[in-house]
Amino acid sequence: MAGALSGIRVLDLSRVLAGPWAAQTLGDMGAEVIKVERPNTGDDTRSWGPPYVKDANGEPTRESAYFMCANRNKKSVTIDFTRPEGQKLVRQLAAKSDIVVENFKVGGLKQYGLDYASLSAIDPRLIYCSITGFGQTGPYAPRPGYDFLIQAMGGLMSVTGHSDGQPGGGPMKVGVALTDVMTGLYATIAVLGALAARGNTGRGQHIDMSLLDVQVACLASQAMNYLHGGVIPGRLGNAHPNVVPYQDFPTADGSIILAVGNDNQFAKLCAVLERPELAADSRFVSNAARVANRNELVSILRSLISQRTTDAWLAQLESAGVPSGPVNTLDRVFRDPQVIDRSLKIEMEHTQAGPLPLIASPVRLSDTPVEYRLAPPLLGEHTADVLSTVLNLDREALARLASENVI
Repeated sequence: MAGALSGIRVLDLSRVLAGPWAAQTLGDMGAEVIKVERPNTGDDTRSWGPPYVKDANGEPTRESAYFMCANRNKKSVTIDFTRPEGQKLVRQLAAKSDIVVENFKVGGLKQYGLDYASLSAIDPRLIYCSITGFGQTGPYAPRPGYDFLIQAMGGLMSVTGHSDGQPGGGPMKVGVALTDVMTGLYATIAVLGALAARGNTGRGQHIDMSLLDVQVACLASQAMNYLHGGVIPGRLGNAHPNVVPYQDFPTADGSIILAVGNDNQFAKLCAVLERPELAADSRFVSNAARVANRNELVSILRSLISQRTTDAWLAQLESAGVPSGPVNTLDRVFRDPQVIDRSLKIEMEHTQAGPLPLIASPVRLSDTPVEYRLAPPLLGEHTADVLSTVLNLDREALARLASENVI
């Protein structure tokens, strides 16, 4: 079955995470993705280990697990585009592509004639997505941008972690490079929007994606609370600034999460706790009251919930319809029956590793489901195939380019 983006070709000039995440998402939906990498070294993340993928004999390869998370459904082509002949090859590939994704510093590709102005002059239908730390304009535009840095500058770390007065207090980054991932997803959305617009206008366009822009946009309710309330939000650990109780609570043998989003759910919680009078208490009768009296309520709930085990509470809470769940480590995540039923762990056949475990795409399309066609490639695995089939280079031309270290 043809994918939703079948017939679309993406030239992926990006590396590390945000750009590769966008290109992989497009590839999952059926686009042909050609990943251009530096000869001999390739994407930086190929060496970001351990852990490294193991071969059939259980020995580590040179392929990092990190690289595997963002590079399936791609063909790897090695081209040195610091050299004129390499630049020519990339321009030719761009001329036969619908989309270019790149994450070089602002102006970094202009010296090679691979910037938007140069490539759109060759093909005005080209959609060119630039991902940078701070965008193409503004006083910070020339600066390099990294996820950790942007989590701090964009405000996320100021609302993540325990408050200064608690043990372990202080700003804290999220445990995944979430700004990079969110930027990759926004880049995907922007590319799809540009494709739809091209269907109407016949023209491509330049997409200017900034990690800082994305991080500020994704402050969501916290940003709106500040803009409309005028109060700088602080760190609340696992608590929610606008909803109570909405946090973790210690049990007799671990912790559970309560996510009580309305008064009806709170009444159900109180019934499970065998304290129905709390739901009618004027201090807790509405969410606004519970937020105002957060400390009192949380203290009561902590005392009650600590008396039973995690499994005992979760069985009762689920039966009563109270949103709750365990704090799973990753081993428990992949043993979770819902995760198993949704097939969130997949396997693909890798050239060196054989069956390779990967994480499934969460995109579920009824008529054009995502497909897992290509495992993350070895460096330069498809160079000869792509240059011969897409650019019609013959064996002699490929041999010459290889001997001159252009590919």
